[in-house]
Amino acid sequence: MRSTKPGNRRTKAGIAGWAATAAVAWLVCAAVPAQAEPESGGLDVIQVRPNFYMIAGAGGNIGVQIGVDGVVLVDAGSAGTSEQVLAAIKKLTPLPTRYIIDTGADPDHVGGNGALSKAGQTIFTNPLGNSSFVNAMTNGGGASIMAPDSVLQRMSAPTGKKAEFPVEDWPNEAFYTEAKYFRMNDEGIEVLHQPAAHSNADSFVLFRRSDVVAAGDVLDTTRFPKIDIEHGGSVQGEIDALNRLIALAIPTGPFIYEGVGTYVIPGHGRLCVQLDVVNYRDMVVIVRDNIADMIKRGMTLSQIKEASPAKPFETEFGQEPGSTSQFIESIYKSLTAKK
Repeated sequence: MRSTKPGNRRTKAGIAGWAATAAVAWLVCAAVPAQAEPESGGLDVIQVRPNFYMIAGAGGNIGVQIGVDGVVLVDAGSAGTSEQVLAAIKKLTPLPTRYIIDTGADPDHVGGNGALSKAGQTIFTNPLGNSSFVNAMTNGGGASIMAPDSVLQRMSAPTGKKAEFPVEDWPNEAFYTEAKYFRMNDEGIEVLHQPAAHSNADSFVLFRRSDVVAAGDVLDTTRFPKIDIEHGGSVQGEIDALNRLIALAIPTGPFIYEGVGTYVIPGHGRLCVQLDVVNYRDMVVIVRDNIADMIKRGMTLSQIKEASPAKPFETEFGQEPGSTSQFIESIYKSLTAKK
């Protein structure tokens, strides 16, 4: 290396600039985990942490935590992709799936529940060797399906009416509290219900030691948020949930070699960090405020759509046909609903 004395063209300022550029490049590289398997039945399998993976392309994104106790899945993808998902998991570990945790009740997240549960194994054992014990269990001894009771209510139906999903897809560990805590693979896991966000059945799943949180469809990097008013969603609930997600995700720093901070798995799209969630939240707030102002000025829904209040963000989030119009309409209905 050349000398850094005053007479040399490589000055201290130049080295400082080079170091800053190198640091930014290092952070960019660190933020993109390596792909685990190049051939996984058309799915993308991304290694997030040494013991944690994200499977994309099976409908909604799937989180995969692996350890000595077995596998914990966050969501199960759509019904038609279960075989590919099972094959991808088997490439990662021979251990059985023990839990499937649902972040919502949409078909692209829960359609594979039954198939993945049957291929797994319950944590409950039969110390007396009674063969009828497993048969007596509602899931036949498969992996448990965990979710808030609101998910079970959405997936099932009152007596005499046809449910949207078969019984084997329903959660068999539904909880009524706002949070559910348990430990698997020597790691604390928190399932945090988010009321009235994308719907009334959303949850975040935080893996404390892995420093990963699965956000479900509250966060979708491929489109504007789909706020399901019919099923209890609201724009304020969406913003509240995103604020909570920001609080859960720890950013990098103060030292750049400590990594990128908490990884956030969205319902669809690329792996995220806290700053991505902040930008997404800000987008929702800006569009909400624009529409609220137009409502105050007496504009109708059709006039608001024509005014394009989400125009600055359409290039990134409005590529799916109809998503912009749907987003604007859901905010309008949310803001004008009778209290």
